[in-house]
Amino acid sequence: MIIDFHTHIFPDKIAERSIEALSKVSGITAATDGTLNGLLVSMERSGVDLSVIMPVVTKPSQFESVNTFAASINKQYTGKLLSFGGIHPDSEDYRRELNLIKELGLQGIKLHPDYQGVMIDDVRYMNIMEYADALGLVILVHAGVDIGLPEPVHCSPDKARKVIDTLNPKKLVLAHMGGWKQWEEVYEYLAGEQVYLDTAFCFDYMSREIFLKLCEKHGTDRILFGTDSPWSEAGRDMEVINNLPLAKADKEAIFFGNAMRLLNI
Repeated sequence: MIIDFHTHIFPDKIAERSIEALSKVSGITAATDGTLNGLLVSMERSGVDLSVIMPVVTKPSQFESVNTFAASINKQYTGKLLSFGGIHPDSEDYRRELNLIKELGLQGIKLHPDYQGVMIDDVRYMNIMEYADALGLVILVHAGVDIGLPEPVHCSPDKARKVIDTLNPKKLVLAHMGGWKQWEEVYEYLAGEQVYLDTAFCFDYMSREIFLKLCEKHGTDRILFGTDSPWSEAGRDMEVINNLPLAKADKEAIFFGNAMRLLNI
């Protein structure tokens, strides 16, 4: 079984514009067209059984539309797609909104400190994460450099470690192996801590040596396979992991076992 724990989709009417704009800023070429159908086609081609979709609420007014759409995806594509919800740190009532996310049956939230313009250890995020954790929600956070945005880095490994030490969240996932292009700092501050790391958009940029080094110190029981689709392609990333000198049990944990445990599948 293959679970892709980190994917994105755009509404059909704006997918092309969104992909073009992000590609222009980042200089990377998308692996799919960024649409729902594009993700489904990519899953079929690569042999992915379940994709977890990570929406981003870039302004508070998007809360209702983003989360209603997420719930509709889960209802229509049960067992194939699973969308998290989203919340903005400037929410006027974060407890009410997190309760609504829970009532909609969404299993987690996605936070993007760079797109939302707030440091991960800001009190607004800390309050959201503390209450989300109390509700049993998975919290996935973009971590490290964002290829399309300038400095500063809003979720660096040292700031993420502060969150862990303060809140001790049970289901925190730091995307991009804990901090995109900051993997030495990840090794220093985060490896071995009570946090999940996903592999999204990493393998074209990090050495196999640092990945294996992180696996050894952190443990493969807290690493999740993810692509960041449409920005990376599952089949290619699966091949990288399959070619690494890891035990079969370690690869199975990364590909699906850890995600099944985290999502209570």
